[in-house]
Amino acid sequence: MRVTLDRNAFQKALGHVQSVVERRNTVPILSNVLIQAQGDGLKLTATDLDMEIVEGVPATVLEEGAATAPAHLLHDIVRKLPDGAELRLEVPDDARVAIISGRSRFMLPSLPPEDFPDLAAGAPTHTFRISAEDLGYLIEHTKFAISTEETRYYLNGIYFHHMETEGGDVFRAVATDGHRLARVEMPAPEGVAGMPGIIVPRKTVLELVRLLDAAKDDVEVALSETKIRFSIDGVVLTSKLIDGTFPDYERVIPTSNERRLEVDTKLFAQAVDRVSTVSSEKGRAVKLSLSEDRLVLSVNNPEAGSAEEELSASYKGEPMEIGFNARYLIEITAQIEGDTTLFELNDPASPTIMRDVEDTRAIYVLMPMRV
Repeated sequence: MRVTLDRNAFQKALGHVQSVVERRNTVPILSNVLIQAQGDGLKLTATDLDMEIVEGVPATVLEEGAATAPAHLLHDIVRKLPDGAELRLEVPDDARVAIISGRSRFMLPSLPPEDFPDLAAGAPTHTFRISAEDLGYLIEHTKFAISTEETRYYLNGIYFHHMETEGGDVFRAVATDGHRLARVEMPAPEGVAGMPGIIVPRKTVLELVRLLDAAKDDVEVALSETKIRFSIDGVVLTSKLIDGTFPDYERVIPTSNERRLEVDTKLFAQAVDRVSTVSSEKGRAVKLSLSEDRLVLSVNNPEAGSAEEELSASYKGEPMEIGFNARYLIEITAQIEGDTTLFELNDPASPTIMRDVEDTRAIYVLMPMRV
């Protein structure tokens, strides 16, 4: 293999693929990126056996071939080469890869490319296109609620599914950790109808966020029975799906919460952040005391003191007190882009709905705490 290419294009592609590679691997080949020179460019592939990223880089191929090289080391070397430099990749023998640029020359160890695993997705059962903006919205407004508890592995991702509603067909994303739940929906793209509900793992979700940030075109999504493939601006991300059953989340979304509280989103988040300064790290509980058009936030920590702040709010109904985890309140209000947050409450022991008054696509359910 002998190739010349632009350092900037190579660095950008390596930045995408090397992020999949774990820093510590018991299988040596998984620490490497597969480099294949063919036609008019390079194809870079990296995998952790659960997820695979493939990206092409324009290059002048003088001699076709394939090799593998340590992903993070290669990325660090290319990153430190001068901006806009031209570099050359060569394979002098089966055990080494050479990176040459100007007066710099690096020799990296290589493993046989035929040993590199292939995470082929198989024949897709459903294929559809969705705008990068819409997919990004679905992910950004649900990923914070993904569970990190490994025992309930089926909650360690975002649940995507098609749903028929009174307003038409929708494409939904749902995430929950048992304490809070986020449900976001969009009008269903063509091709989604009939697709099975799927759970996309957390690591794949975070990788998608990185790719969608710079995406210009629509995303092509292909589903097989056990895998999902996203094609984004020349990058192909393939991932295994979580093999589990997502709980019936509809049962935990209250339908009869009649007490309504409206607050300024930004002022509320800032006030919660202030009063929670004295809360215990373990509990992080903040109490909301509601009376007509008045909201008082308070925290009482025997070890660190107490805090109280009053906010103007719109509330009609019987006075009540209810407690929530302060961090959860802050994380949910961070998803609300409108000026006003609406709370739909029932009683101090029942789940509360939070939503953006100006955006009906997302609802958030939060379990209360004892205070």
